[in-house]
Amino acid sequence: MKVFRDPRVAMAVSMAVFGTIGFFVRNISVSSGELALYRAVLAALLIGAYLLITKQKIPFREIGKEARLLLLSGAVMGVNWILFFQAFRYTTVSLATLSYYFAPVIVTVASTVLFREKLTGRQILCFVMSTLGLVLITGTVGFSGGRDLIGVLFGIGAAFLYATVILLNKFIKNVDGIHRTLLQFLAAIVVLAPYVAISGGSTLGTMNLKGWISLLVIGLIHTGVFYCVYFSSLKELPGQKTAILSYIDPLVAVIVSVTILGEPLTWLQAVGGLLILGFTLLNELAPIKKQT
Repeated sequence: MKVFRDPRVAMAVSMAVFGTIGFFVRNISVSSGELALYRAVLAALLIGAYLLITKQKIPFREIGKEARLLLLSGAVMGVNWILFFQAFRYTTVSLATLSYYFAPVIVTVASTVLFREKLTGRQILCFVMSTLGLVLITGTVGFSGGRDLIGVLFGIGAAFLYATVILLNKFIKNVDGIHRTLLQFLAAIVVLAPYVAISGGSTLGTMNLKGWISLLVIGLIHTGVFYCVYFSSLKELPGQKTAILSYIDPLVAVIVSVTILGEPLTWLQAVGGLLILGFTLLNELAPIKKQT
């Protein structure tokens, strides 16, 4: 599509689409495990069909070298989706998404151990302030009721798993782009299918027309199409632009939550969300080096 030839447009549209996923999850009656499984199946089928039509070969030699990491990252991705969808079941789309966006902070701290990266003063400040934002959110929902707190905790759990996926992908060097995405979806299916079978089986028969449409949108559009658009644009953009554009996702999610779904957002929760997003963004923006 011509509109996606500009990687900045592709990234911005992808983030805006991702920000609407909570709206569609609200319409689906199946369990979070089932939703995660069907999402992976639909996306894998779409990407597999695309590879067949375009006659792209899968690099099996490179895959063999990193098969364990690909399988592990895909499995973690599947469980991450379950927790993220569970967050929507218990709390508002705003709080679920804002708590989920604590993941970049987790990656920064974990990198000090895994890659021996030293924390700068600015990174420490960003970690402290982002954590304060998370405390404001969890503290507020803790006083207001149990369901919201459970939802935020699911969001934080999903953030830890998403951070794990990011860190695992740093070790995958030989397989990238659409092939990596397809293999991770297949790995997620391998993990999620037995879980769904054990936890109650399929309940697709209980869904209405709105639920079916929403499931197809999440599986084919959000995941199948825009995961590929996102990863394709990711290769073309520098880190700072990627960091800035990625915050379209939570902003759209908050707008959808408050204006379309009519979900509440207190001023303390808004401040907490701004601290998380603002200082996480500051952490990801590298200081501009002086030209010599």
